[in-house]
Amino acid sequence: MATNGASSHHRFLIIGGGSAGISVAARLCRAGQRGQVAIVEPSEHHYYQPLWTLVGAGVMPRQVTHRREQDLIPRGAEWIKDSAASFEPDKNAVVLKGGARLTYDFLVVAAGIQVNWKAIKGLEGNIGQNGICSNYSYDTVETTWDAIRSFKSGDAVFTHPATPIKCGGAPQKIMYLADDAFRQRGTRDRARIHFYIGEPVIFKVEKYAKALLEVIKRKGIEPPHYKHNLTEIRAGSREAVFQDLDKNQEVVQKFDLLHVTPPQGPPDFIKSSPLGNAAGWVDVDKETCRHTKFANVFSLGDCSSLPTSKTGAAIRKQAPIVVRNLLAAVTGAGLNGKYDGYTSCPLVTGYGKLILAEFAYDLQPHETFPFDQGKERLSMYLLKKHMLPAMYWHGMLKGRA
Repeated sequence: MATNGASSHHRFLIIGGGSAGISVAARLCRAGQRGQVAIVEPSEHHYYQPLWTLVGAGVMPRQVTHRREQDLIPRGAEWIKDSAASFEPDKNAVVLKGGARLTYDFLVVAAGIQVNWKAIKGLEGNIGQNGICSNYSYDTVETTWDAIRSFKSGDAVFTHPATPIKCGGAPQKIMYLADDAFRQRGTRDRARIHFYIGEPVIFKVEKYAKALLEVIKRKGIEPPHYKHNLTEIRAGSREAVFQDLDKNQEVVQKFDLLHVTPPQGPPDFIKSSPLGNAAGWVDVDKETCRHTKFANVFSLGDCSSLPTSKTGAAIRKQAPIVVRNLLAAVTGAGLNGKYDGYTSCPLVTGYGKLILAEFAYDLQPHETFPFDQGKERLSMYLLKKHMLPAMYWHGMLKGRA
């Protein structure tokens, strides 16, 4: 049951009821801290976002990615249905939008990443029209499949912004699936597929980058346009405007289909707070996940400064580290939990094909299975489609995996 957030004190106060916040709360409750944990989260809905790629490709309905937030709050944790407005870490306090002022012994900031739709001129109000689509919200994800299946010919353009994003491989995954869909529908020979990416490379880990470039070559996709950032959409004339970051000049690309990955960044209420670093992320030690200035503040997941890819797999490894260190901090012991930057990106390269990228801070492969994960495999596709969602709902969010 959600509460109204009346001013109160909590041993563990968690900001955010997404993947990171629920995982930490569940682990704390399982570690004997029931009745000591509160989660601040305004949304009534919770989404398993990694499946939105497959929803956008027509593989499954979006409803399978949705749960009610109240059904995921761990037993023994209080749900405060409100949003954080500001932090007062020197006073161990958080002020909520509703006006309540909460105090804490320990604070965990797990507020996720902010999707900045309005940062692209002409995008707002045009998703779902003129071939414009995006997988990046529950409300828009179905527009992607609508655009793919109605595509007849011309330029299909896929974008990746020059900002950190959740799951760095997602913008190109839907491109590979669209290529397969066009082939199945008999329109591929009339399509030119373009990938505009704000980064200088297709993927940061060399092994997987090489594999992806081979996929692009095999599929006949145009060579990637590196360091090109989408800034404007002219919906009426079906033109996408990019900034060439090397030449500092405008590039206009015509489109018949445009899949937009919007720019993303730290939530505004963190960016303007004492907890944020110069870039606006919660400033934490990359191994312990403890704040660099406030010893009773921890952060994990997409809103943190942890220098790794922002994925659910990273959170699955971060959550036990944060809980171990929180419990050590309660007793005054040293923090022996160390996060090595592990993350994973299941790179879907077509229907029934996936490259499972796993790596850490060193940007070297750290693979789980006894075979070369740089190769496309049906087994890894099935892992993503069936096994990982089950692990998420019934393991990770229960504090078991």
